[in-house]
Amino acid sequence: MARDFYPFVEKSADANERPAPSDAPSLDEVNYSARIAVYDDAAAAPRVVVVEPSDPRTYLEEITATVNRLAHEQGGNIPFTVVREIVENFIHAYFIAPTITILDGGNTIRFSDQGPGIKEKGLALEYGTSSATEEMKHYIRGVGSGLPYAQQYMLDKGGSLEIEDNISNGTVVTISTHPSGEARTFTRATTEQAVPGVLKDATCEAHRQPQAVQAQRSMTAQEQMPLPTIGERGQLVLGYLESHDSAGPSDLSRAYGYSNPTWSRELSLLCRLGVLRKQGQKYQRT
Repeated sequence: MARDFYPFVEKSADANERPAPSDAPSLDEVNYSARIAVYDDAAAAPRVVVVEPSDPRTYLEEITATVNRLAHEQGGNIPFTVVREIVENFIHAYFIAPTITILDGGNTIRFSDQGPGIKEKGLALEYGTSSATEEMKHYIRGVGSGLPYAQQYMLDKGGSLEIEDNISNGTVVTISTHPSGEARTFTRATTEQAVPGVLKDATCEAHRQPQAVQAQRSMTAQEQMPLPTIGERGQLVLGYLESHDSAGPSDLSRAYGYSNPTWSRELSLLCRLGVLRKQGQKYQRT
C-alpha cells in the first residue's frame, strides 16, 4: 500500500524488514560527536559548538537546528530546508566525524565527514541517483533528491554548491550565497588569517577584489587573468574554448563527463559573469 514518508517525523513501518548488508557499519547508534565551528571574526580562531551522539533521528534534527540557528545569528540567509538536506547526507558517511564550518557571516557553510566518500560526484547531483541502503531509508527519503535540490536552490539564488574530497577520506560539501569559486577564495583567505603564524593584514583578499577588478579593466585583453569567481568546472569550459570556437553542454559532457544539465548551469553562470555569450545553442568567449 502506498504511503507518504516524512523524514524526521515518523518511524518507518518496515524498519526491520530488510537489514543492511553485513559488511556495512550499523546505523543503530551514533558514535561520533558533530562539531560546528563558527568564525565570528576572520582574524580569530572559531568558537566550537558540539552536538553529542544520540539516536540517528534526534542527532540529525539537532545538527540541522543548531547549524541553522548559528548561521542565522551570524546574519546568513541560507534556509533551514537546504541545511537539512546536506545534514541528512551525513548518514551516507555513517556519521563518522561530521564537522560543519560557518563562515562569511553565515552565508558560506561547509559540511565535511570522514566516511567512504563520493566517487561519482556528478551523479550525486542528479535527481534520482542514490546510494542509500534500506537501513538508511528508515531515516531519509533515499530517492536521490537532497543534493540536487540544494544545488538548484543555491544556483537559483545566485549562489553555489560544491562537492570535494576530504583530505584523507570522506567528503566536503560547501554551500554559499556566492557563485562557484568565490566562496572558496573567501574561506581560504579566512583560514589563513585565523591560523597563528599565518596572520596577514586585517583586510582579507575578498575585500581587495574591487581594486583587483579595476586593475583588470585597465589591462589589455591579452593581459587579463581569469576572474576569481570562476570555479573548477568553469575553468574546464574556458580551457575547452581555447581550442574550440564554441561549446555546448553535449560537447563538454563528452569531453569531461558530468551531465548536460550540470554543464548548462555552468555555462549560464559564466554568461552571467560576462565571460561567455550565447550564440544560438552554443556559447563563445566574450
